[in-house]
Amino acid sequence: MDKKKTIETLQFFVTVLTEGALVHKMQGQLFKSQGLGKLGDKFVNHFTEEMEWVEKFVERILDLGGDVKFEGAKARDLVADPVDYIKADLAIQEKGVELLYKCMAELRDDPTTYDIMKAYLADEEEDLYWSQGQLELIEKIGAQNWFFTQL
Repeated sequence: MDKKKTIETLQFFVTVLTEGALVHKMQGQLFKSQGLGKLGDKFVNHFTEEMEWVEKFVERILDLGGDVKFEGAKARDLVADPVDYIKADLAIQEKGVELLYKCMAELRDDPTTYDIMKAYLADEEEDLYWSQGQLELIEKIGAQNWFFTQL
């Protein structure tokens, strides 16, 4: 097991997931302010779920004797249109899932981290499928009808 590489991988996910979680929380608040309570709750709750993964990654870094860093977050604009946001978020999810698959191969020699990342990958795939499903639904019933399902 390459402990240094494992810690670097976990730290990378701590950083990007913290950033993504904060964006999800703010997007959720924005959607709630637009009257889309169900969609807003989805993303606010997604923040909580993602931060639980951050906690697991941080705990694993500490277990391995590593130092955890807070590397801040890049500035990102919020997306007012929910459909546009789901499309943009889906593009990020697709890249993230692809990256997770690549990381899994590198973590095989560390069964504990591998299991944590495997569970995280399953969770991310579920989120990816949700976004794909919402976009398919929008295509079938139209955005205006979909908005009614998100009130």
